[in-house]
Amino acid sequence: MGNALWPLIAAVSLLVSAALPLEDAKFVSARQAMVERISHQDPSHPIQDPNLLDALREVPRQLFVPKRHASKAYADVQLSIGKGQRLSEPFVIAYMTQTLEPKPTDRVLEIGTGSGYQTALLSRLTKEVYSIEIYPALAKRAQKVLADLGYSNVQVRVGDGYRGWPEKAPFDAIIVTCKPDHIPEPLVDQLAMGGRLVIPVGVSKTSQLVVVRKTEKGLVEEKRLSVDVLPMKGEAVRKPR
Repeated sequence: MGNALWPLIAAVSLLVSAALPLEDAKFVSARQAMVERISHQDPSHPIQDPNLLDALREVPRQLFVPKRHASKAYADVQLSIGKGQRLSEPFVIAYMTQTLEPKPTDRVLEIGTGSGYQTALLSRLTKEVYSIEIYPALAKRAQKVLADLGYSNVQVRVGDGYRGWPEKAPFDAIIVTCKPDHIPEPLVDQLAMGGRLVIPVGVSKTSQLVVVRKTEKGLVEEKRLSVDVLPMKGEAVRKPR
Protein backbone atom coordinates (compact mmCIF):
# COMPACT_ATOMS: atom_id res chain seq x y z
CA MET A 1 0.00 0.00 0.00
CA GLY A 2 2.80 2.39 0.99
CA ASN A 3 4.75 1.72 -2.21
CA ALA A 4 1.63 2.26 -4.32
CA LEU A 5 1.33 5.80 -2.97
CA TRP A 6 4.83 6.89 -3.92
CA PRO A 7 3.97 7.83 -7.55
CA LEU A 8 1.16 10.07 -6.25
CA ILE A 9 3.38 11.65 -3.60
CA ALA A 10 6.10 12.30 -6.16
CA ALA A 11 3.61 13.89 -8.56
CA VAL A 12 2.27 16.21 -5.83
CA SER A 13 5.81 17.17 -4.84
CA LEU A 14 6.61 18.09 -8.42
CA LEU A 15 3.50 20.24 -8.67
CA VAL A 16 4.35 22.06 -5.44
CA SER A 17 7.94 22.61 -6.57
CA ALA A 18 6.75 24.01 -9.87
CA ALA A 19 4.35 26.40 -8.14
CA LEU A 20 7.01 27.81 -5.78
CA PRO A 21 9.85 29.72 -7.48
CA LEU A 22 13.29 28.63 -6.40
CA GLU A 23 15.12 31.22 -4.34
CA ASP A 24 18.45 32.39 -5.69
CA ALA A 25 21.21 30.64 -3.75
CA LYS A 26 23.02 33.94 -3.24
CA PHE A 27 20.14 35.22 -1.09
CA VAL A 28 20.08 32.04 0.99
CA SER A 29 23.80 32.41 1.58
CA ALA A 30 23.50 36.13 2.35
CA ARG A 31 20.73 35.44 4.86
CA GLN A 32 22.80 32.86 6.71
CA ALA A 33 25.73 35.29 6.83
CA MET A 34 23.40 38.03 8.12
CA VAL A 35 22.20 35.85 11.00
CA GLU A 36 25.76 34.98 11.97
CA ARG A 37 26.74 38.65 11.88
CA ILE A 38 23.88 40.17 13.85
CA SER A 39 23.80 37.44 16.50
CA HIS A 40 27.21 38.68 17.67
CA GLN A 41 27.04 42.27 16.44
CA ASP A 42 26.55 43.87 19.85
CA PRO A 43 27.88 41.75 22.74
CA SER A 44 25.92 43.86 25.24
CA HIS A 45 22.65 43.15 23.38
CA PRO A 46 23.08 39.71 21.75
CA ILE A 47 20.39 38.32 19.47
CA GLN A 48 19.96 34.87 20.99
CA ASP A 49 16.27 33.90 20.90
CA PRO A 50 16.46 30.57 18.96
CA ASN A 51 12.99 31.00 17.43
CA LEU A 52 13.83 34.50 16.24
CA LEU A 53 17.13 33.29 14.78
CA ASP A 54 15.23 30.58 12.89
CA ALA A 55 12.78 33.18 11.56
CA LEU A 56 15.66 35.41 10.45
CA ARG A 57 17.15 32.45 8.56
CA GLU A 58 13.88 31.73 6.80
CA VAL A 59 12.17 35.04 5.95
CA PRO A 60 13.33 36.27 2.49
CA ARG A 61 14.14 39.90 3.35
CA GLN A 62 14.96 40.74 -0.28
CA LEU A 63 11.28 40.37 -1.22
CA PHE A 64 10.30 43.16 1.18
CA VAL A 65 12.34 45.88 -0.55
CA PRO A 66 12.15 47.33 -4.07
CA LYS A 67 13.95 45.12 -6.60
CA ARG A 68 16.66 47.72 -7.10
CA HIS A 69 17.68 47.22 -3.45
CA ALA A 70 17.44 43.42 -3.37
CA SER A 71 21.21 42.94 -3.61
CA LYS A 72 21.63 45.03 -0.44
CA ALA A 73 18.80 43.42 1.51
CA TYR A 74 21.09 41.62 3.96
CA ALA A 75 23.70 44.35 4.34
CA ASP A 76 24.05 46.44 7.49
CA VAL A 77 22.31 49.45 5.90
CA GLN A 78 18.93 51.18 5.80
CA LEU A 79 16.98 50.77 2.57
CA SER A 80 14.39 53.11 1.09
CA ILE A 81 10.96 51.51 0.62
CA GLY A 82 9.12 54.61 -0.65
CA LYS A 83 7.03 57.40 0.89
CA GLY A 84 10.10 58.65 2.73
CA GLN A 85 10.23 55.42 4.74
CA ARG A 86 13.16 53.09 5.26
CA LEU A 87 13.67 49.48 6.20
CA SER A 88 16.06 49.45 9.14
CA GLU A 89 19.23 47.43 9.40
CA PRO A 90 18.71 43.72 10.21
CA PHE A 91 20.17 44.08 13.71
CA VAL A 92 17.77 46.86 14.73
CA ILE A 93 14.70 44.93 13.60
CA ALA A 94 15.95 41.74 15.24
CA TYR A 95 16.71 43.60 18.47
CA MET A 96 13.28 45.28 18.66
CA THR A 97 11.56 41.98 17.89
CA GLN A 98 13.53 40.14 20.56
CA THR A 99 12.84 42.89 23.11
CA LEU A 100 9.11 42.25 22.64
CA GLU A 101 9.71 38.67 23.86
CA PRO A 102 7.09 37.22 21.49
CA LYS A 103 5.42 33.93 22.40
CA PRO A 104 3.61 31.40 20.17
CA THR A 105 0.29 32.18 21.90
CA ASP A 106 0.54 35.97 21.52
CA ARG A 107 -1.80 38.21 19.56
CA VAL A 108 0.42 41.13 18.53
CA LEU A 109 -0.37 44.65 17.33
CA GLU A 110 2.35 46.25 15.20
CA ILE A 111 2.24 49.99 14.55
CA GLY A 112 4.05 50.88 11.32
CA THR A 113 3.89 47.97 8.86
CA GLY A 114 6.42 49.59 6.54
CA SER A 115 7.81 46.93 4.22
CA GLY A 116 6.13 44.09 6.10
CA TYR A 117 9.44 42.43 6.99
CA GLN A 118 9.07 42.70 10.77
CA THR A 119 5.46 41.60 10.35
CA ALA A 120 6.73 38.45 8.64
CA LEU A 121 9.15 37.73 11.50
CA LEU A 122 6.37 38.20 14.06
CA SER A 123 4.10 35.95 12.00
CA ARG A 124 6.50 33.08 12.53
CA LEU A 125 6.85 33.78 16.25
CA THR A 126 3.27 34.46 17.37
CA LYS A 127 -0.32 33.30 16.93
CA GLU A 128 -1.72 36.40 15.19
CA VAL A 129 -0.30 39.71 13.97
CA TYR A 130 -2.36 42.84 13.33
CA SER A 131 -0.38 45.59 11.61
CA ILE A 132 -1.30 49.18 10.77
CA GLU A 133 0.34 51.36 8.10
CA ILE A 134 -0.51 55.00 7.46
CA TYR A 135 0.54 54.95 3.77
CA PRO A 136 -1.88 52.97 1.55
CA ALA A 137 0.76 52.16 -1.09
CA LEU A 138 3.08 50.60 1.50
CA ALA A 139 0.24 48.70 3.17
CA LYS A 140 -0.94 47.31 -0.17
CA ARG A 141 2.54 46.16 -1.17
CA ALA A 142 3.22 44.60 2.24
CA GLN A 143 -0.13 42.79 2.14
CA LYS A 144 0.68 41.28 -1.25
CA VAL A 145 4.16 40.09 -0.28
CA LEU A 146 2.90 38.59 2.99
CA ALA A 147 0.03 36.84 1.19
CA ASP A 148 2.29 35.54 -1.58
CA LEU A 149 4.58 34.04 1.07
CA GLY A 150 1.66 32.37 2.83
CA TYR A 151 1.62 34.29 6.11
CA SER A 152 -2.05 33.61 6.79
CA ASN A 153 -2.01 34.70 10.45
CA VAL A 154 -1.37 38.36 9.51
CA GLN A 155 -3.81 41.20 8.89
CA VAL A 156 -2.72 44.61 7.58
CA ARG A 157 -4.86 47.73 7.48
CA VAL A 158 -4.40 51.38 6.53
CA GLY A 159 -4.88 53.91 9.32
CA ASP A 160 -3.49 55.96 12.16
CA GLY A 161 -1.52 53.46 14.20
CA TYR A 162 -1.61 55.59 17.33
CA ARG A 163 -5.36 54.93 17.52
CA GLY A 164 -4.70 51.21 17.53
CA TRP A 165 -7.12 48.55 16.35
CA PRO A 166 -9.88 48.47 19.00
CA GLU A 167 -12.01 45.85 17.23
CA LYS A 168 -9.21 43.31 17.57
CA ALA A 169 -8.13 44.21 21.12
CA PRO A 170 -6.93 43.18 23.62
CA PHE A 171 -3.40 42.39 22.45
CA ASP A 172 -0.84 40.38 24.37
CA ALA A 173 1.96 42.55 22.97
CA ILE A 174 2.29 45.80 21.03
CA ILE A 175 5.35 46.97 19.10
CA VAL A 176 5.66 50.49 17.71
CA THR A 177 8.24 51.07 14.99
CA CYS A 178 7.62 54.81 14.65
CA LYS A 179 8.24 57.53 17.23
CA PRO A 180 5.56 59.53 19.06
CA ASP A 181 6.52 62.02 21.78
CA HIS A 182 4.67 59.91 24.36
CA ILE A 183 2.94 56.52 24.64
CA PRO A 184 -0.49 56.86 22.92
CA GLU A 185 -3.30 56.19 25.40
CA PRO A 186 -5.36 54.04 22.97
CA LEU A 187 -2.47 51.59 22.78
CA VAL A 188 -2.35 51.34 26.56
CA ASP A 189 -6.10 50.71 26.63
CA GLN A 190 -5.80 47.96 24.02
CA LEU A 191 -2.92 46.15 25.73
CA ALA A 192 -3.99 43.10 27.71
CA MET A 193 -3.26 42.98 31.42
CA GLY A 194 0.27 41.67 31.83
CA GLY A 195 1.04 42.54 28.21
CA ARG A 196 4.26 44.16 27.02
CA LEU A 197 4.65 47.27 24.88
CA VAL A 198 7.87 48.26 23.08
CA ILE A 199 8.03 51.82 21.78
CA PRO A 200 10.63 54.51 20.97
CA VAL A 201 9.53 57.86 22.44
CA GLY A 202 10.96 61.38 22.48
CA VAL A 203 11.09 64.64 20.56
CA SER A 204 14.75 64.65 19.50
CA LYS A 205 16.56 62.32 17.13
CA THR A 206 18.11 60.46 20.04
CA SER A 207 15.21 58.91 21.92
CA GLN A 208 14.44 56.19 24.41
CA LEU A 209 13.34 52.71 23.46
CA VAL A 210 10.92 52.04 26.29
CA VAL A 211 9.68 48.61 27.32
CA VAL A 212 6.66 48.61 29.64
CA ARG A 213 4.28 46.03 31.04
CA LYS A 214 0.64 46.65 31.91
CA THR A 215 -0.32 45.87 35.50
CA GLU A 216 -3.28 46.53 37.78
CA LYS A 217 -1.38 49.59 39.06
CA GLY A 218 -0.68 50.92 35.56
CA LEU A 219 2.34 50.71 33.25
CA VAL A 220 5.53 49.42 34.83
CA GLU A 221 8.73 50.28 33.00
CA GLU A 222 11.00 47.27 32.52
CA LYS A 223 13.71 48.70 30.32
CA ARG A 224 14.83 51.98 28.75
CA LEU A 225 17.59 52.21 26.16
CA SER A 226 18.93 55.08 24.05
CA VAL A 227 18.34 54.62 20.33
CA ASP A 228 18.45 56.82 17.26
CA VAL A 229 15.12 56.83 15.43
CA LEU A 230 13.39 58.60 12.59
CA PRO A 231 11.21 61.50 13.82
CA MET A 232 7.50 60.63 14.00
CA LYS A 233 7.63 57.83 11.44
CA GLY A 234 9.86 54.95 10.41
CA GLU A 235 11.72 52.33 12.39
CA ALA A 236 14.63 52.74 14.77
CA VAL A 237 17.68 53.17 12.59
CA ARG A 238 20.67 52.53 14.82
CA LYS A 239 21.53 49.87 17.29
CA PRO A 240 20.92 50.46 21.04
CA ARG A 241 23.76 51.84 23.06
